[in-house]
Amino acid sequence: MAIETLPFDAAQYLDTAESQAELLSDAFETGDPAYITAALGVVARARGMTQVAKDAGVTREALYKALSAEGDPKLSTLLGVVKALGVSLTVTPA
Repeated sequence: MAIETLPFDAAQYLDTAESQAELLSDAFETGDPAYITAALGVVARARGMTQVAKDAGVTREALYKALSAEGDPKLSTLLGVVKALGVSLTVTPA
């Protein structure tokens, strides 16, 4: 008998600003661009991609493309998304 699996979407479980910020903090601490992009995408989906795109000043399609596995968002897009998500970036010595 084959095991039936269902797709997993972390966005369904990140329902608080704190849990979303924790994921983003972890992603930025790694410095891994793919993880950062994926984490931003998960949080954007959790918040509602259409509203995040509007608040970030980009189209929904452009936001999906920028935050996809093949995406490489411009700095202006990254900063717009961060602002739209209501989080801030800080810099500390490594």
